[in-house]
Amino acid sequence: MRTRRFDLIAFDWDGTLFDSTAVIAHCIQLSVADVGGTPPSREAASYVIGMGLMQALAHAAPDVPSERYPLLGERFRFHYTAHQNDLSLFDGVLPLLATLRERQHWLAVATGKNRAGLDEVLRTQALQGVFDSSRTADETAGKPDPRMLHELMREFGVSPQRTLMIGDTTHDLQMARNAGCASLGVSYGAHEPASFGALGPLHVAHSVQELHDWLDANA
Repeated sequence: MRTRRFDLIAFDWDGTLFDSTAVIAHCIQLSVADVGGTPPSREAASYVIGMGLMQALAHAAPDVPSERYPLLGERFRFHYTAHQNDLSLFDGVLPLLATLRERQHWLAVATGKNRAGLDEVLRTQALQGVFDSSRTADETAGKPDPRMLHELMREFGVSPQRTLMIGDTTHDLQMARNAGCASLGVSYGAHEPASFGALGPLHVAHSVQELHDWLDANA
């Protein structure tokens, strides 16, 4: 067996493991319109995915006054809940995670979702026991603040040099950089991969299968 390069592998959720980018962007547009703001473009709505919810909505709706942010958050949760049955893991994610567990990597989620939302999806039968730990923006700090990764590394006693962060946005890659960790980008999520290069990911995978192959060969 090859020697492991990384002991801890942390994944972003939406747009990396979960095929939710289009739905989230649409729900952001709807929620901004609901409170009287100017709906952001699809590109602008996608850009904020990965941030904490209120940070993301405030960024996407600069003309909405701060006193309407609670309502903005409520409207987003309303629309997102209405579309939950449209969401699923990307094809190939479960075999990928199973392979990494067989190789005895610690697996974690570091996400801009809130704790209640992440726990709900992790309770599904297919995902029970797959991840060793997780951090969400509402219990730590939103990306690109490195606090999520710092907490996970302390939990498992793993150094930054033995930690890999995988995500689909510049927020994920910048968080890894801020934490001193290596990163891996995926191009099939929220952000255009042309923006990844300056943040120094080890690789950019263009499909889950390519991600699987790279991790199998290099992690």
